[in-house]
Amino acid sequence: MEKQLHLNLLASRPPMAGGFQSSSKMKMGPGRKRDFSPLPWSQYFETMEDVEVENENALPCVSLTTLNIFRIYCSGSHGPVLLLLHGGGHSAVFSSCYTNVNVFVSLVVAMDLRAHGDTKVKNPEDLSADTMAKDIGKVVEALYGENPPPIMIIGHSMGGAIAVHTASANHLPSLLGLCVIDVVEGTAMDALNSMQNFLRSRPKTFKSLENAIEWSVKSGQIRNTESARVSMGGQVKKCEESTSSPGVSNSIGEGIIEEEEDEEAEEESNKKRMKEDDQEIKKESIFTWRVELSKTEKYWDGWFRGLSALFLTCPVPKLLLLAGVDRLDKDLTIGQMQGKFQMQVLPQCGHAVHEDAPEKVADALATFMVRHKFTEFKEGYLW
Repeated sequence: MEKQLHLNLLASRPPMAGGFQSSSKMKMGPGRKRDFSPLPWSQYFETMEDVEVENENALPCVSLTTLNIFRIYCSGSHGPVLLLLHGGGHSAVFSSCYTNVNVFVSLVVAMDLRAHGDTKVKNPEDLSADTMAKDIGKVVEALYGENPPPIMIIGHSMGGAIAVHTASANHLPSLLGLCVIDVVEGTAMDALNSMQNFLRSRPKTFKSLENAIEWSVKSGQIRNTESARVSMGGQVKKCEESTSSPGVSNSIGEGIIEEEEDEEAEEESNKKRMKEDDQEIKKESIFTWRVELSKTEKYWDGWFRGLSALFLTCPVPKLLLLAGVDRLDKDLTIGQMQGKFQMQVLPQCGHAVHEDAPEKVADALATFMVRHKFTEFKEGYLW
């Protein structure tokens, strides 16, 4: 039960028997090796740009070094804006596979939140819900000025919480609707007590990007191999300096004890071997996590506490997509029975619902947006 709760916040449940559930899965024949090579964002988005936003407390004459720079990826040319917000530790390209199967007319904008992906901000340690919600408003204003187009904001996990805070604070005056993917206050708050243990259980480094992709699939974090191949690059980065593992050097050091002459020869051999190991490791590209999620703990409560009430009071049409009905808390259960929002459960998915089943998420969003007359289906789509 504890594992199921904390996976609801940042990672998916282990793969179910029979492999991955997405229709995008790769069927492997006998003896064939699954491809874990990375895929470029350009296969899924049309453009990439950096949006410059002034710091809230900056002086009028700011230099470029004091600007916050947010990385965004875009597709489409007209229609309402689908503003996509990723979960904690992920990046904008986490939405890539969904973007490719979008079936209705829209302009997709996915952004790297502060301290994530390739966004560069002056104070990356500030991940409070209030600050991140203001970031969303500022980026939209920088993109579209004082008269932004109609916007549907869609957030996954932490991004879903930030989407709710953004909508509740009215940072997007042209907001059409709100979609939250697999984040619920009750289960999220229950998961926080065990989150540090979960984060400690993850590998600290990977020997290559392919190795990180393979881990994400085999651990069940992402069940769709194609999704993992494009999105994992936004979660990890090359280490600036590669060194041998402290555990290895300690175990070697402990083996060097007393007896003089034989020990001196052994010590020289060990030093030589350690030097060779260091050189070999530095030849490899060691990857580690871009975001140290354990250091964001002081903000977790602020992201999720009171989230259900905020969600229910947002004055726009709302859609909640869940990987399982067991994730609903009391407030949302009552709200759903009262018809305050539309809910759809997508079974056989992990926490990364839009990555595991991008076609199902696209269909659910299309049904919601067409029903509310926000947009229309693309030409040739069979309804």
